[in-house]
Amino acid sequence: MTARLVFLLIGSSLSLSLFSNSVLAEKDQTLADAASREAVAAVETIRELAMIESGSNDAEGLAAIADILDARLVALGFRTERHTSAVDVGADSVVGTLKGTGTQRIMLMAHMDTVFERGILESMPVRLEGNKLFGPGVLDAKGGVAVVLHSLSILADRGWRNYETLTVLFNPDEETGSAGSGALISKLASRSDTVLSFEVGGDGARSMAWILAGTASYAQVTLEVLGLASHAGTSPEKGRNAVLEVAHQVLSTRDVDKTIDGAQLNWTNVLSDKAYNQIPSLATAVADARITREGAEVELLDALRARVVGSSLIPGTEVSISLEILRPGFEASPESLAVAELARDVFREISPLPLYVVPMVKGATDAGYAAKPGNAAVLEGFGPFGRGLHSQEEVVEVDSIAPSLYQVAKLLMELGKRHGK
Repeated sequence: MTARLVFLLIGSSLSLSLFSNSVLAEKDQTLADAASREAVAAVETIRELAMIESGSNDAEGLAAIADILDARLVALGFRTERHTSAVDVGADSVVGTLKGTGTQRIMLMAHMDTVFERGILESMPVRLEGNKLFGPGVLDAKGGVAVVLHSLSILADRGWRNYETLTVLFNPDEETGSAGSGALISKLASRSDTVLSFEVGGDGARSMAWILAGTASYAQVTLEVLGLASHAGTSPEKGRNAVLEVAHQVLSTRDVDKTIDGAQLNWTNVLSDKAYNQIPSLATAVADARITREGAEVELLDALRARVVGSSLIPGTEVSISLEILRPGFEASPESLAVAELARDVFREISPLPLYVVPMVKGATDAGYAAKPGNAAVLEGFGPFGRGLHSQEEVVEVDSIAPSLYQVAKLLMELGKRHGK
């Protein structure tokens, strides 16, 4: 999961749609029993996957994960394909398809990669302590991968085939922006009626469960200053200091987003020439931008350019600024909110926790690529519960797995009852 999604959710000032779960609906006891049994196997699946280091640049580890997931899908009856990344990351996406007897086209997606470098298991071993399973990527998103596989296992055992097509995608590059798999996600989603994505689904310690109906677009703003190099000791006056100019521009634009609805800007990094005894001729500042309203990115860039033009501190420097959307976001639609409410009803059958349907968060996930074609109802957050993403204390709450399996399996069954496309 792209960094800070859960923390932005919990601390968000955006309104949350809270559906009270104080009274449980009647649950499918046979399904609940199957979910409890399957949860035991799901824990072992998470453990097995987490024991294979699979950082976004770890081609060997990702290939090993892909082989396992390919075989697991085949065992469930899927026809599988490998898709080479459009941007070479040394690993393929795994896509499984299964034909049924119904009318609905449903897609499930989760990512195989983690943020951790090879060797992390030495300092961050996979370990089970009571209700907590710790380890690199156990929550983000190997827990989500396990929920996909074991929900489908439950349905296979029931003989459920009330769908036209089930599509499963496991991609290898979510943590680095999915530049290589984003187009594939969009292509598969364009052939689907509903897309469910399996990032973290809640935090039991905070008594929270959520479904995300919208996520921000993630953009990068680049501010570049060209100056003039000179010797920092003997002739600094002959130079045009790009570092001073970029510092001036960063300070002058730090609040430019405050008047733009749907835009957030935070300067996060500054780079310059490497020489320490030279007046720098080049300096670049990079900002993290989050866009929650279509068109706000254009307004933000226009405002930045207006603030920068004609405001130089150092005469003779040249300043340019640009904005690039690195991962698309998506906004809640009537169709996705209807599926979210159905998922809420199902969750209420199995859990007393309140379920928040969140219209927008400032995090970013692959669900944005799925929503890009505009035809499918897209929702995020169907993985198990936990916390500590991207940290040494990343953890899955084991007792959240059975409810997650129940929710997904029952939701798919309910979606299968729909008719037409």
